[in-house]
Amino acid sequence: MTTSQLIQDQKPGAARRQGRPGIALAVIAACQLMVVLDATIVNIALPHIQDALKFSTTDLTWVVSSYTLTFGGLLLLGGRAGDILGRRRVFMTGILLFTFASLLGGLAQEPWQLLAARVLQGVGGAIASPTSLALITTTFPEGPERNRAFGVFAAVSAGGGAIGLLAGGMLTEWLDWRWVLFVNVPIGVLIAVLTPLYINESERHTGRFDIAGAMTSTLGMASLVYGFIRAADEGWRDSLTIGSFVAAVPLLLAFAFIESRAKEPITPLRMFADRNRSGTYVIMLSLAAAMFGMFFYIVLFVQNVLEYSPIEAGLAFLPVTVVIAIGAGLSQRFLPVLGPKPFMLTGSALVVVGLAWQALISADSSYVGGVLGPMLLFGFGMGLNFVTLTITAVSGVAQHEAGAASGLLNAMQQVGGSLGLSILTTVFGSASKDEAEKQVAQFMAEASPEQKAQFAETQQLPAPWGHEVLTQGISMGFVAAAAMGVLALATAWFVIKVRKSDLEALSGTAGPVAG
Repeated sequence: MTTSQLIQDQKPGAARRQGRPGIALAVIAACQLMVVLDATIVNIALPHIQDALKFSTTDLTWVVSSYTLTFGGLLLLGGRAGDILGRRRVFMTGILLFTFASLLGGLAQEPWQLLAARVLQGVGGAIASPTSLALITTTFPEGPERNRAFGVFAAVSAGGGAIGLLAGGMLTEWLDWRWVLFVNVPIGVLIAVLTPLYINESERHTGRFDIAGAMTSTLGMASLVYGFIRAADEGWRDSLTIGSFVAAVPLLLAFAFIESRAKEPITPLRMFADRNRSGTYVIMLSLAAAMFGMFFYIVLFVQNVLEYSPIEAGLAFLPVTVVIAIGAGLSQRFLPVLGPKPFMLTGSALVVVGLAWQALISADSSYVGGVLGPMLLFGFGMGLNFVTLTITAVSGVAQHEAGAASGLLNAMQQVGGSLGLSILTTVFGSASKDEAEKQVAQFMAEASPEQKAQFAETQQLPAPWGHEVLTQGISMGFVAAAAMGVLALATAWFVIKVRKSDLEALSGTAGPVAG
């Protein structure tokens, strides 16, 4: 060992055990998996959470939204923090905060305690997730090795939602709903222990934190999402619905103004100058919006209509994880040969077909006949897209802005999911209300006096009529989701332009992709 090598190994920021890129990638991927699956792992446990903590139905929505909104809104600031303070240091801070919040959430005895813990989880995830992607650029040399690492990371990001549903079902049925949160504690501790051993610290860059940009973007998106969710229950003329949309406009405009004037913005607007990178952001936003809706509505269908248990509902999503992994593997293998556009077009087209097929769902649909087929098409299309979008959007960014770029990509996924689900909820609510009026009239015409008396007391339709209401809302929700998929497909077709140099870059023989 040379003297210079010895000095390098003794630097405070150097990992004590080098030459183990597989372990380093496993640590980074484990963090991303834990953070991503927490957006869905609580979904199947929601009825149990509602019973245990006495949530109202409206407030229960925020068990999911409080996490995704905080996570998506602060991702950009988390990416910048890694650039300024050192990515490994910030990565560990985010992991420890996320782990602590998970412990608090599992111990919650009141609704506000769980919601506060979910917000804190979102903060921790927003710190750790963009830094974990940026650490790949620090740990792996540019070229095939880094692309393979990006492929693993993207596959984990794509499959995390489905894995969360499966894990949530098993933990809820076999243990208790609290374990959907407690499970993060040992994993987080292990990641925190291994990180300084196998991951090097990145070079620190001087800079400032764009707090104003982070706050206006988070509050603006939260106000927008709340407006859509409120409209689903109270209608578009409700004063709080209107007020939420009105408040969102100046907040988001202020965010754009702040970013255009800030010396060191969390969202450097010059990143949107490249049409390929901008196109990937739009595609990610659209596909994530559709994906969150697909998971949410199929969970409702299999539990409420097919009457699956929590673990059966989780297992119902296992095929999605498999086909996402297959799609991600194929795109990773052939991306250097074919380039990104064919995968974006094919993947987005499959998503549209899958969602349009799911829009045909009815109360008489079975899992195999009405859920599995379209879900497989959807999942395979998402798998083709996630690796492609990740490599195209992040490659070619200046080293000192890698954290901000990765944060923006992740923010598109989380914010797109939150915004998309809120829009689909509005469509679902409107369609369900219209169908409910029809079913109530039909029920009252056919029901016995005893059934009418029970309905007057509970205000709930019996299963056959209630299932019709639910599936009609789900069907229209999938129509809206398919429209989001069409936006992704149109963007891939008209916006993404691939040059010969891009193809060479993907194989590591030229400059960075979409630079």
